[in-house]
Amino acid sequence: MSETKTERGNWNSKLGFVLAAAGSAVGLGNIWGFPTQVADNGGASFILIYVICCLIVGLPVMIAEFAIGRHTRRNPVGAFKKLGNGWFPPLIGLWGVMCGVMILSFYLVIAGWTVGYIFEEIFYYLGIVAASEWVSDLENGIKNAFFAILFMIATVGIITGGVSNGIERATKTLMPILILVLIIMIGYVFTLQGSMEGLRMYLLPDLTAINTDLVFSALGQAFFSLSLGMGALLTYGSYLKKNQNIVESATYVTIADMGIAFLAGLLIIPAMFVAQHAGITIMDEDGNLFASTTLVFDVLPNLFKSMGGFFGLIFGSSFFILLSMAALTSTISLLEVPVSYIIDEHKIARKKAAMIVGGLVLAISLIISFNIGLIDLLATIFNNVGLPLGGLMLSLFLAWFWKTENAIEEIRSGYENLDHGYFQNVWTLFIKYICPVLIALVLITTLYNLVS
Repeated sequence: MSETKTERGNWNSKLGFVLAAAGSAVGLGNIWGFPTQVADNGGASFILIYVICCLIVGLPVMIAEFAIGRHTRRNPVGAFKKLGNGWFPPLIGLWGVMCGVMILSFYLVIAGWTVGYIFEEIFYYLGIVAASEWVSDLENGIKNAFFAILFMIATVGIITGGVSNGIERATKTLMPILILVLIIMIGYVFTLQGSMEGLRMYLLPDLTAINTDLVFSALGQAFFSLSLGMGALLTYGSYLKKNQNIVESATYVTIADMGIAFLAGLLIIPAMFVAQHAGITIMDEDGNLFASTTLVFDVLPNLFKSMGGFFGLIFGSSFFILLSMAALTSTISLLEVPVSYIIDEHKIARKKAAMIVGGLVLAISLIISFNIGLIDLLATIFNNVGLPLGGLMLSLFLAWFWKTENAIEEIRSGYENLDHGYFQNVWTLFIKYICPVLIALVLITTLYNLVS
């Protein structure tokens, strides 16, 4: 039954929820951000620290978001309003909603680039030079706006279908396809010259490369790649049934996110060395890798073209279809956060709420489409600073105001065999002290680097 009124809905299955939540976490950052971080920060050494950070910071905070969401069955603003007194708690949720809206506004433009490059590969193969150059021009405002509109239409269309018939159904289709395409492309890259050099860098850690900067970079990547701090997972958690095991689900989502990030690196790092072997420049004059945006939208398309013929078309278009699917799973969750807020707090039907919020976000995206320099500014404010700040406030609120004992009682529902003492001691230690301290360090380091 579709959600045509203001009912919130539920996930139909555990698998549907896990794939939807994993889809929220698995976005463009995992496909092109993670591999570039790996290449810039010691290869396999970065992966090792990244996995540790996902487990000691990401997993505890994700459990916290799911617990708050399911207990309150509200959007981020409504959740904190229900659990706290006064004017400040709702502001924590409102900050998450605002971050989601602003991240979505520039994310749409980048997502539009991924769709544009699907056509670029086709036009290049057909020899239509003018069309190929038009869709590959990242600063073309009209082109950016066109593809951003297309992407928002797709996102709104899925959101209006509701939780089970829209979000769950879409992600249950998109996520397996995304993984399958990744694996096929990895298999092909391994047959090309230069790939084994990249594979060695990716899998053999150099422990001497581990330093403070690498640890903070890995911690930041873990936090951002898991979609923590903006209320997306809290909102998804609000659709959970009481008999669902939160700890188990959060573990599956974390493993899925790490796994897809690992697969993305397993594709792109060897592909970079294949490109270098083919004579394509992947580093600047100082020996540093190009920025991630350039790597994906310039270096890799050149690699596809160097393959030549129909096979280059298939490989290149498949890669950007993969990127588009990854982007779509994230835009769905980003839009769902403010839509859920409108449904809960203003009692507006889902379809109308999705169209209102989608229209407002798209208006901001159209401005950004004609001035892509705004992307870096907005990413710094709402992604690099906003998400850790949101995660820090969420952790502190749960630990010291709602209290971990209450959260544990919520977590116990669906996890009947939970060892109360063990879980309480370990999870309480992390959510009260370890996670806030580490997140605060990431936030302080980010702010310091911005002003220094």
